Amino acid sequence: MKALQITDTKRLDVIELTIPQPTEGEVLLHVNYGGFCGSDLNTFRGRNALALKPVIPGHEISATVENMGSDVPANIAVGQLVTVDPYTACGNCPSCRRRRFNACQHNETLGVQRHGAMCEYICVPWQKVIPAEGLASQDIALIEPMSVGFHAVDRGQVTDADTVLVVGCGMIGVGAIVRASLRGATVIAMDLDDEKLELARELGASATVNSGMDDVHACLQKLTGGAGPDVVIEAVGAAPTYNIAVNEVAFTGRIVCIGYAPGDVALPTRFFVQKELDIRGSRNALPDDFRAVIRYLRRGTCPTARLISGIVKPEEAAEAMVAWDATPGKVFRILVNF
Repeated sequence: MKALQITDTKRLDVIELTIPQPTEGEVLLHVNYGGFCGSDLNTFRGRNALALKPVIPGHEISATVENMGSDVPANIAVGQLVTVDPYTACGNCPSCRRRRFNACQHNETLGVQRHGAMCEYICVPWQKVIPAEGLASQDIALIEPMSVGFHAVDRGQVTDADTVLVVGCGMIGVGAIVRASLRGATVIAMDLDDEKLELARELGASATVNSGMDDVHACLQKLTGGAGPDVVIEAVGAAPTYNIAVNEVAFTGRIVCIGYAPGDVALPTRFFVQKELDIRGSRNALPDDFRAVIRYLRRGTCPTARLISGIVKPEEAAEAMVAWDATPGKVFRILVNF
């Protein structure tokens, strides 16, 4: 079978592997589409210290059940369209004991710490298979990244009484905008790209701020009546946006951090105390977040075609990654069609 492998910095090769066979409790999936995400791009660039090298990337998965081993429940059937929960959980660490399996201390994500799904077939434990019938096959590959944004809204305990600022309108930010809007919150979207901000409005944001052109503080003060947003979701991972979160959030507000900053960030820590802030990390997603995204996508109101920047064959993937590396801000998702 064909597979994609990041073999070195800025080198992505098509390789041949043997089709795996499912053992007891496993499901063999034919991968229809695999999505490249920001962590895959950083692995391609040689900037992902967590990544196995070389590695088969891919944890945003649209697949069809091909076969299965013994002891797989009857609700999983051959021919079923599914996605995959791509994280592991040890069951013993503090996170797992608190049933926050998404933040397992020893997590290994497909395509990062272990080989992923950028291949024609993959075997996974049946517990990781999430049915996704009723969706277009290519849209199923969008579930995992959107679920990360959905989970961040959960971490922020967002309600219809809140004004939520989402900083960064990539795929994960898009997920946060959608779920916060579904919960009835007033959503403000912030980004450097006007096209992304236009899409954010379509997805539920009631206002937008271009942080490269607008006076961020003045805009947010005007939009919130001088109070600042109740919740800020940081979905970029950069020093300036982390500072925006701390500076602009309301007194006694909540900050939810998704973005990984490449280095240490100096923050005005006096606001931690003065504002009595709740600062929360948000990592990966839980199966319920996946299912919430699936329910949303089944509505048919999401402009999924605008979230897919390109669909390529495996032989075209290296060229697509080079192009993404050159203009990272213009890409939502690149899907590989197997």
